[in-house]
Amino acid sequence: MDSDFELDDLSQKRRATSTPSDASTYPQELKESTTASWTWATSVILSAWSCALIFSPRVLLFAIGESRYLTPLETFLALHFGLLFAFSAVGLVVNIPFSAPVPERDRGPRNHPLIVSTTSFLLLSAFVSYNATGVGSLPVLYSACTGVLGVWGLWAITFAGPALVSRKTGAVKHTSAFIFGNKYSASEQKKRWKLEQKGKGL
Repeated sequence: MDSDFELDDLSQKRRATSTPSDASTYPQELKESTTASWTWATSVILSAWSCALIFSPRVLLFAIGESRYLTPLETFLALHFGLLFAFSAVGLVVNIPFSAPVPERDRGPRNHPLIVSTTSFLLLSAFVSYNATGVGSLPVLYSACTGVLGVWGLWAITFAGPALVSRKTGAVKHTSAFIFGNKYSASEQKKRWKLEQKGKGL
């Protein structure tokens, strides 16, 4: 007597139910906490070096066992490396990952996370280096390079970043009616929206 039996492979079902996925074995919260810990530790170290380079650059000479004064070039480099470390630390801290849901307005295209801190460093460094003396034409050249990049970054933050759209009128907030009288600017559309609301209220 021939009998057909259909056997279920229980090992595959047991494996599917008992074996956690890669995401569950290494939860997202653990990844974010590890990254946050690294960020804080790096920021503290960068801040310490920044303070040493900006406020007491002679510490470097004591560290290598030399008792002399810094040259103007060494002072210039120490100051700007200190500024770079300081703004790098700030950029790391303000971009620490977190588990909270991303707001609806932040789900669109965004600027580079370090563009604000980097642009701030470039503009401040350009201003400080322009007033430096004793190192020849280096401050002017450095100030020109960092100044151009800083102004470019400021333009990117202001105009080339993601458009901020008004929730009430749907207008792009980067537009303006100044000088040219743009009828589709955010201010003009807000005026029309207020008039419409007053009309509905009547």
